[in-house]
Amino acid sequence: MAAPTPMLALLERTKRRRPLSRADFDLVCRGAVDGSVPDYQLAAWLMAVWFRGLDPDETLALTQAMVATGAQLDWTDLDRPTVDKHSTGGVGDKTSLVLVPLVAAAGAAFVKMSGRGLGHTGGTLDKLEAIPGLRVELSLAELRAQVRRIGCALVGQSPELVPADAALYALRDVTATVDSLPLIASSVMSKKLAAGAGSIVLDVKWGEGAFLPERARAQELADALVALGRAAGRRTRAVLSPMEQPLGRAVGNALEVREAIDTLAGQGPTDLWALVEALGAELLVLAGLAPDAPSARLRLRALRDDGAGRERFRALVEAQGGDPRAVDDPARLPQAPCVRPWAWEGPGPAWVAALPARALGEIALTLGAGRQKKGDPVDPAVGLWLDAKVGERLEPGQPIVTVHARSPADVEAALTRLRQVVRLAHEPVPSPAFDLEVRG
Repeated sequence: MAAPTPMLALLERTKRRRPLSRADFDLVCRGAVDGSVPDYQLAAWLMAVWFRGLDPDETLALTQAMVATGAQLDWTDLDRPTVDKHSTGGVGDKTSLVLVPLVAAAGAAFVKMSGRGLGHTGGTLDKLEAIPGLRVELSLAELRAQVRRIGCALVGQSPELVPADAALYALRDVTATVDSLPLIASSVMSKKLAAGAGSIVLDVKWGEGAFLPERARAQELADALVALGRAAGRRTRAVLSPMEQPLGRAVGNALEVREAIDTLAGQGPTDLWALVEALGAELLVLAGLAPDAPSARLRLRALRDDGAGRERFRALVEAQGGDPRAVDDPARLPQAPCVRPWAWEGPGPAWVAALPARALGEIALTLGAGRQKKGDPVDPAVGLWLDAKVGERLEPGQPIVTVHARSPADVEAALTRLRQVVRLAHEPVPSPAFDLEVRG
């Protein structure tokens, strides 16, 4: 009988919960990239990991093996500290559009590689591309030159970094292994480590619109991410944030860009600013740009109020080929031809009791603001504007949600669905606390 191949032997060890070494993970990751390990064996290994789990040392070894399959950015020649941020995804999450320019204006080099939306969650790249002309695909040379010049960039993930992640994630997506915490943690942190920043903050969301609805699971993931970052020598912290209702009031790409610009001008929603301030304060402290969180928050508010953050966002838009006039005049952003509010008809007052984030994200998706599968086109103009949030009082005739759509038929379909998922009450409803928890 022939001796088992190295991958078959590794499958046997994984299945029987025997310790796995860095060499084992190198075999998996290199094989996923160069094709030397067939998909059926990789799929079997991923399922074995889903059932078996990985201990912290094994998760770190997997993460390092993934990083080693591609290029790694080195920013040590910059004259400012480097920072990065990751969000586990949600609805209406335009945080990076506000956070990146503000933290860059505070003296950091902020290199943010982002993704596109898929399903009910939006993607930062889709939001950015709502700005006419803006380019998110930069070569590594262009990226380095831009960061050196203006201190920040918001770009797509480079295919030169962590190719093993793309290969393994494609298999996880079709083998029901996406929700393995060690696989999630290694996927997230391999990309953050390869991007080279010295300080990393992680926005881990929980709630019905989040990837991990249960807060306890989100805490577990946050702790795993922080542990990986620190074990790799990076200053790392996580912030847990709720995603029971959308963040802010805008859901849809151009609408969210407009709201981000308003927030940089000090006129945005309180929940969005609270999250930006919390994440930004952690980054400034980690990077040595502020002595403590209260001082960092004051610095961020000053940069917002004196217009420095907005100026840095304008510089980013211009550097990446976008029309900087859209920052001063958001009317230049794409606008939907059909805009119709859904209003409370009475009699008497009502209160918003529930704005389920996932359902509202799915409505925006059907309007064309997102994609059901990779490669689907995205309409930058369409989406929802939440005129009222949970706990707010409505008088007869007052709008609840305004639909921005491509056609009257799309408006009607969205209104029908909104009436099914948005809950109103005839008695006062308390506004939910926007509870942020720092981990690490």
